[in-house]
Amino acid sequence: MTMQQKEHPESEEIYVCRCEEVTLEEIREWIDRGYDTVEELKRVLRVGMGPCQGRGCQDILMREIAKKTGKSITEIEPATVRPPAKPVRIGLLAEEGEK
Repeated sequence: MTMQQKEHPESEEIYVCRCEEVTLEEIREWIDRGYDTVEELKRVLRVGMGPCQGRGCQDILMREIAKKTGKSITEIEPATVRPPAKPVRIGLLAEEGEK
């Protein structure tokens, strides 16, 4: 049980990264420990490393970092994305190869 749940047992966990089941509370705890970049949080929590590759959570993560550090969201570097950035069916690639 997290500190927030102990103080407010009625509160529910808010999942920021549903792929890796990372909660907002975990993100806030790690930012308080000094991990205040998207890349650092990605490495320690695996946030943004699930099947969606951060498409569902990166913006939320960047906003939370900006809020906790007092920086503008434009100062927060997004995570690096490795291609393919979007899942592609292998059949589509095979069709392109046959042309």
